[in-house]
Amino acid sequence: MTTRLVALLLFAIAGLMQPFLAASTGAGKSQATHLPPRYLSDAQLLSAIKTKLAKSKLKADHFTVTVVKGVTTFEGTTSIMQHKGAATRIAHTSGAVEVRNNIRISEEAKAKAVAGLTKARSTPVPATSPAKTAPPAPEPIPRAAVIFPPASQ
Repeated sequence: MTTRLVALLLFAIAGLMQPFLAASTGAGKSQATHLPPRYLSDAQLLSAIKTKLAKSKLKADHFTVTVVKGVTTFEGTTSIMQHKGAATRIAHTSGAVEVRNNIRISEEAKAKAVAGLTKARSTPVPATSPAKTAPPAPEPIPRAAVIFPPASQ
């Protein structure tokens, strides 16, 4: 009981001393100069997004991108439905606080998606073959029994 009390007391003292130790060693002084990515300036965020767009397949869509107070807005049209979601992911991974995706999907892309869904829904699902019987379970491995001598009384 006393050992637990002493250990608890030592942990409490160490916890109380932590701010003093951090101040004396200079720990935490560089936090103000190294901000996490979500605190990028608008220009830095816009540059990061445009760089990622240029390296991706989305560069062919020529989206207009604006950033105001960390909120990214996309404008434009695409003929590939997945590009709209990809643009949103690029902005979020670049550090955008919020994304307003005003990208429009072209009518041909919508028609292609509807045709694909209609075809998939009208195709009958092939009947599955009869269930195969599972192979027999392996014989259990005999375990050694440990026999202890009777306790002396």
